[in-house]
Amino acid sequence: MSVIYIITPELKVKLKEPFGLLIKGSFDQTMAKMAEIKKQNPPKIISVGDIVTKNLHDYNIPPDLAIIDNQSMRNKVQHTINISSAVKVKNPQGTITKEAIEAIKRTLKNNKQTQQIIVDGEEDLLTLIAVLYAPEKSIIVYGQPYEGIVLIKVSPEKKTEATKILKEMKKRSKS
Repeated sequence: MSVIYIITPELKVKLKEPFGLLIKGSFDQTMAKMAEIKKQNPPKIISVGDIVTKNLHDYNIPPDLAIIDNQSMRNKVQHTINISSAVKVKNPQGTITKEAIEAIKRTLKNNKQTQQIIVDGEEDLLTLIAVLYAPEKSIIVYGQPYEGIVLIKVSPEKKTEATKILKEMKKRSKS
């Protein structure tokens, strides 16, 4: 496993802020907004996080790619989501590994029905990688605890912003 990026304490604080549009509200309110967005036929819908992924499935909006770690706020969660294809990767907390980057790139090129990346570690920072490699106008959604969901519409500006954040991270290569 090669660690490529490591979050810095400064970035950890910065990334607590939503990286996209915060949709506040209950499960029903946030999923109604997602249903509206799905009608716009984005090229891909990508979910990052266990609870938001489960909520999308419960509301019959299966993401094209779900990135999960079988945890929510450091507590184990049990899934009963039927996924056509799953890949397992290692991605320790506070890092982005080459293995995780490659898995995201591969699954986004694949046009199978719902695919899943199961992370041994933490999936949060992989949102940045999903932004970089998702087709433009795709929607990436993740949960903002106790508030709602965050929607990121992939655009050249968002890709530039993600690249800038990655450049601010510590870079390291280690086995």
